[in-house]
Parts: sequence; C-alpha cells; structure tokens
Amino acid sequence: MIYCVTIDARPEIRLREKMKSSARKYLRSLAHHLKPVVIVGKNGVNAQLIGSVDLALKDHELIKVKFGEFKETKKEISEEIAQTTKSELVGIIGNIAMFYRPHPQPEKRKIKIP
Repeated sequence: MIYCVTIDARPEIRLREKMKSSARKYLRSLAHHLKPVVIVGKNGVNAQLIGSVDLALKDHELIKVKFGEFKETKKEISEEIAQTTKSELVGIIGNIAMFYRPHPQPEKRKIKIP
C-alpha cells in the first residue's frame, strides 16, 4: 500500500514509501558504469554540495557521489543528502553513494524501472 502526501503546493513533490529492493538492485546495475559526478570534500555537506547534487539529479536521474572526506560518516551524510534533495539512496559501495530521483515529468524520464 502506497500513501502519497503533498508537502507543498506542487503536486510532483510527494513523500513515498521506500523503494523495493529489486528496483534498487536494478538501479545499482545501471550505476555500475557511471563515474562520480559530485565529490564530498573537506567542506562536507553545505548549500553548494546540495545544489550540485540537485542539479546532477535533475540532469541525469541516477548519479554517484564520492566521499573524499568524511568517510566514517558517509551513511549519515548520504541519508541527509537524500532527504534534502528528495531523492532515493540506492546504495553505498565503498566510498561511493548512488542516488536516484525520477524526472518530475514522466515523458522526460530516462530510466524506466521494471
């Protein structure tokens, strides 16, 4: 059962329940060949990093973020990035986290999840 609750006036931004593990596995397989597009450096999570992740998700839907610093807290930082950008944390492998957010317009989505 899926419950959708509108957070603000824009109907495309909704809270959803967690993604199925089969969908996460499919997205991880798609992300395998991708290079990290954002690197978490010495400044950690700030407005500029969130803006970069948000822009990359808008352009690509599925991205990798590499942790150059803050490797010991990568899980907490990844969850914070996912929550702030309204994306789904697909997985963390080593020092790289993968995020997915579908395009708000269904006809422009590049990735179709089976």
